[in-house]
Amino acid sequence: MALVQPGRAFLRGMRVVARSDRFLRLHGLSTALKCQCFSSESKAEENSPVTPMLKHLMMKIKSTGPITVAEYMREVLTNPVKGYYMHRDMLGEKGDFVTSPEISQIFGELIGVWFVSEWMAAGKPKKIQLVELGPGRGSLTSDILRVFNQLSSVLSKCDISVHLVEISPKLSEIQASVLTEGKTELTESPTTYMQGITKTRLPIFWYQDLNDVPEGFSFYLAHEFFDALPIHKFQKTEKGWCELLVDIDPDTPDKLRFVLAPSATPAAKAFIHDKESRVHVEVCPDAGIIIQKLAHNIDKNGGNALIVDYGHNGTKTDTFRGFRGHELHNVLISPGTADLTADVDFSYLRKIAQERVATLGPIKQHDFLKNMGIDIRLQVLLKSVNDAAIQTQLLRSYEMLMDLDKMGGRFHFFAMLPHYRFTASDQQRKSKDSTSPSACVAGFGELSWK
Repeated sequence: MALVQPGRAFLRGMRVVARSDRFLRLHGLSTALKCQCFSSESKAEENSPVTPMLKHLMMKIKSTGPITVAEYMREVLTNPVKGYYMHRDMLGEKGDFVTSPEISQIFGELIGVWFVSEWMAAGKPKKIQLVELGPGRGSLTSDILRVFNQLSSVLSKCDISVHLVEISPKLSEIQASVLTEGKTELTESPTTYMQGITKTRLPIFWYQDLNDVPEGFSFYLAHEFFDALPIHKFQKTEKGWCELLVDIDPDTPDKLRFVLAPSATPAAKAFIHDKESRVHVEVCPDAGIIIQKLAHNIDKNGGNALIVDYGHNGTKTDTFRGFRGHELHNVLISPGTADLTADVDFSYLRKIAQERVATLGPIKQHDFLKNMGIDIRLQVLLKSVNDAAIQTQLLRSYEMLMDLDKMGGRFHFFAMLPHYRFTASDQQRKSKDSTSPSACVAGFGELSWK
């Protein structure tokens, strides 16, 4: 598909100031990416501290018995009192991991262009909801809104609102500072807990749950969101499929260990199919529920969803791992002090979604950004600055985003769109002698710049 004129005009002519405040000091920073693997059976660190979360989990296990990995992840990450995500800023150089929006402004800008392109392809509806799940610091939404503002002449007749699904009080506070200059107010609404006006004069709302976001034509965005959802882990044994559980280590009472359930659990019966060829499988039911919700809303109201994460197409096995201080960390050591994550199974998402919506991808981040014109945008930024240090930072950021051995090959883009999006362009595809639906969607096919 030929990306309409605003795409080229934006890449070459929008605000060309390189935002040096957003560059990580990549030189000397250990950039262990969350997509590296870490065996959950690695040797435990000696003399590990007994954290408050560990005490909480031990009391829970002593009361009810071994817990599923899903329950372990949910408690460690989102427990309201002691959860890892709830009261800290874990992103960036001083945190535990880095994300693409924190590395370069170009990443978010190109996603903003993608949304505008799809808005045009949908017939320029008069109302848009930008909905981000797990917005981190708000950097990605900030970059997208800057694109919308730069293209205000195109979007002038469109009513845009911003909706953030965030359970962390700490991160929502940071998001408000980044996006609204702190001009927000708490609400007594049963659905939203905070609202305000963005720096670009758009209404913005915060929610605890996706189900609370109003329905309507929406652009849904989930960047490194699905990888943190709780997973169940299953191991194939001589007795059949057994679920992996977390228990107290009897030899070291202040440490945890993995054990196999003695018999099939309800989760094993529900999620493992007869034709499964792998010997170890991870399943994320929460991801399936969210995908069903997104697919229903897109099918009913229009819009799309863009999911960016590391993952696979139903081929990987043990991907559960932890990160602390940009280093791989044993998932059972010092719970509550490290991020927990697992690769996204895109084949599972596709299976859940395809009855209601069409899906594209996953394709590598390198390919998506290349198709969206990242090289053009990089050259514009390089020409806009004379500072050699900033130019070097731009190039380093580009390399991290695009290198196939780094984020470029490890992260993937996956899209959900209404079926009519392709029906409407079927004749166009045939006229271009193309058999792939991705050829008519920006990012998932090579753009024709006209």
